[in-house]
Amino acid sequence: MTDRQHLVQRRHIIGAAAACCALGSVGPLRAQGTWPDRPVRLVVGFPPGGGVDVMARIVSQPLSEVLGKSIVVDNKPGASSNLAMIEVARAPADGYSILIGPTTVESANPFLYKAAANPATDLLPVAGIGRYQLHLVVRNGFPGKDLAELIAYARNNPGKLNYASAGAGTTPHLVSELFLQQAGIQALHVPYRGSAPALQAVLAGEADFVMDPGISVQHVKAGKVQMFGVASGARSRQLPDVPTMSEGGVQGLDFDTWVGLWAPVGTPEEARSKLARGLSQVLAQPAVQQKMQALNGEALFIDTPQFRSLLERETRAFSGLIKSRKIAAE
Repeated sequence: MTDRQHLVQRRHIIGAAAACCALGSVGPLRAQGTWPDRPVRLVVGFPPGGGVDVMARIVSQPLSEVLGKSIVVDNKPGASSNLAMIEVARAPADGYSILIGPTTVESANPFLYKAAANPATDLLPVAGIGRYQLHLVVRNGFPGKDLAELIAYARNNPGKLNYASAGAGTTPHLVSELFLQQAGIQALHVPYRGSAPALQAVLAGEADFVMDPGISVQHVKAGKVQMFGVASGARSRQLPDVPTMSEGGVQGLDFDTWVGLWAPVGTPEEARSKLARGLSQVLAQPAVQQKMQALNGEALFIDTPQFRSLLERETRAFSGLIKSRKIAAE
């Protein structure tokens, strides 16, 4: 069992236990202390409609019911969540401005951008709330039918392979580069502004492949694109016949697009712990889990220590990758 599978298994157990405890409580968590006494703002570093934004909106309403105050989603897109990160880092440390974003906010962005704040020193991890698996999706008409043949094509045709990504420094981009590194092949990176336009490039035959966070599943089922592998420790629930990248011969690819929350340094423990407990309860709700599954995501509560461990693992992998492959921001 991989580290990620241990993490997922442990989060399921803890999340379920937390939900049971919550069911035994009376009234919202607000009754246990003073925070929150006004609306809480979840700051999203991407436009409405993207994966992080959707997760924020799925949890916001049930979380407002648990906490007893409104949860407002506030979109501040730009620079792969850096603008949102800076805004939250500069906000009062009172628990009313919370960043929600991909883990690359901390594990990759500081090595790609010169920003006015540093998430590793100016923010505190609160919890992880879910993930999207990454799928290696290949255009129709590509001269190969599986991962091994894609790798063979790249080796026999240097300079001809290209791939799309959701943008420089995003998890799909970095995992694509890890794939190329592990497979010993090269491909030209073509960044787009989001996963949807990157997938569209593959659908149109403009790019050979993309590491897709799940929005391609229906297109794969309809025969519009091919899926050669899953860059995770487990196969896709939607397409269980597709092997993982490790099963296809490329070892060391066990990375998902994880989404989590951060608070400004100095935010009271009461606010951070109550927010984490509320998220634990919300993410255990069947309705929330079903909504995320419908979007090819997975609701998974990860407590603060485990979220820190996940960030540390990704930072070790991505910081070295960015340096060795000379990856630059857009």
